[in-house]
Amino acid sequence: MFTEGQAATSKVLLSPASAANTAAATSSWVDCRDAVGDIVFILSVGAITGGIVWTVEHATDGSGTGGAAITPNEGAFAAVTANTVQKRTIPATACKGYVRCVGTITTGPVLVGGTASYRPKLVG
Repeated sequence: MFTEGQAATSKVLLSPASAANTAAATSSWVDCRDAVGDIVFILSVGAITGGIVWTVEHATDGSGTGGAAITPNEGAFAAVTANTVQKRTIPATACKGYVRCVGTITTGPVLVGGTASYRPKLVG
């Protein structure tokens, strides 16, 4: 029998990198249509020169159709400081099927990275 953690699937949102602007801190759309329970977002920041504000968005396809921000269960992300990790969750049932993170950078560069994890539906 698997525990929730062992059954989880993790997907890279942002590979660790130095992001000079918002485009560099915005992930591609990740398919989460097979998620059950909560989708967990782990977003990390290393060295920071200016500021960054995280948001999570969801859409109906991998091109971002109908894309919109979604408020995590825990509320908006906290103000970001250097060398921090923040976790937020959204219910899979509230998600349109695809997710991404957006790091709005007020002044760069910012070292960023992020993953999304969830328990996939059992098939069969």
